[in-house]
Amino acid sequence: MSSKKHTSEQTTAQLSEQTAQQQQRPPAEVRYANELQRLQEYDQTQQKTQPRPTPQGWQMSMLAVRDFILGNTSLDIEKKLVCPPSMIERILVTLASQRALLLIGEPGTAKSMLSELLATAISGNSTLTVQGSAATSEDQIRYGWNYGLLLNEGPSTKALVASPVMRAMQEGKIVRFEEITRCPPEVQDGLLSILSERLLMVPELANNDEHATIYAKAGFNLIATANTRDKGVNEMSAALKRRFAFETVFPIAHIDDEMSLVKRQVMQLLTEQGIDTAPSDEVIQILVTMCRELRTGIKTSGNAIEKLSTTLSTAEVVNVAQAVCLHGYFLRGDAGSPADILNAMLGCAIKDNNDDKLKLRRYLDHHAKQRPESGWQDLYQSRLELLG
Repeated sequence: MSSKKHTSEQTTAQLSEQTAQQQQRPPAEVRYANELQRLQEYDQTQQKTQPRPTPQGWQMSMLAVRDFILGNTSLDIEKKLVCPPSMIERILVTLASQRALLLIGEPGTAKSMLSELLATAISGNSTLTVQGSAATSEDQIRYGWNYGLLLNEGPSTKALVASPVMRAMQEGKIVRFEEITRCPPEVQDGLLSILSERLLMVPELANNDEHATIYAKAGFNLIATANTRDKGVNEMSAALKRRFAFETVFPIAHIDDEMSLVKRQVMQLLTEQGIDTAPSDEVIQILVTMCRELRTGIKTSGNAIEKLSTTLSTAEVVNVAQAVCLHGYFLRGDAGSPADILNAMLGCAIKDNNDDKLKLRRYLDHHAKQRPESGWQDLYQSRLELLG
């Protein structure tokens, strides 16, 4: 029996690995399939000696979800996010209740990553997602229709097209709502009755009492994200705000934590591309230091400098570091050098703002030049070709 079980687990892991290799960006439930399996097995083992309560509708205990996000070395679970454990615990308690969660913060502070990890660990599915924008319609929140079937057969469950929100309600899962404040207020307010009454009415099916009302199953909840830079674009109504618990996600506080996270994520991205190289510690140290100083307007020495208008978030730092590695790997056969950083920044982080380019040039002239390390000097020399 145990042999058959072991074979089944191997097959599941192999299928997940094959799927990950075929997809450009596999969802978290595919990337971390082995970790999720270990945590679920550990839950089951621990239940025999020490209770590990699991909220209704969750696929594993709250302790296991916390370990999945914050890491557990004894179970070989990697740390996926740098944040206070108390924040994760507050979030998990919120999601175990019937109160929705709103993650707010500067762009690039890993709000979307956090929502994906939470949905993966709690529901085993992070793909039930609504992407907020000016074009988002109420159909994407509630439901739509297959108009061919609707014209031929009239309103029916067969003609009904469930939104991600409706599917999450029917299956008892977490649904993600990205950039909720980018949606018009009248679209946002389509969530009011769903979040308060935990049901969704389908008036067109009134003659079919069995399907006219969709009731949320245990485990259903909603995680929304919003950027503080979008504040006021489409302000949420007071009624909708009352249905959310707000949690602010801040940039990573300590430089060592940010360097470790950037290197780990870049290596993961490169591995997914089949590239067997890694960014050098020198590149990571210079890049993270420079971006933190330009992001905060404060040098590591404590002196004030000019801030850039762009956020230069950790997510953008990861993109720049990956571009440095790809530049070196494909064009020279190495892992990239500090001289490639500026070239990558101009494409990934600093785009069409000429003021930011001037500020970057002044930073290199007055601050990078003063640092004696060879990597900083290589970066300083590269400004001539790229910034003039």
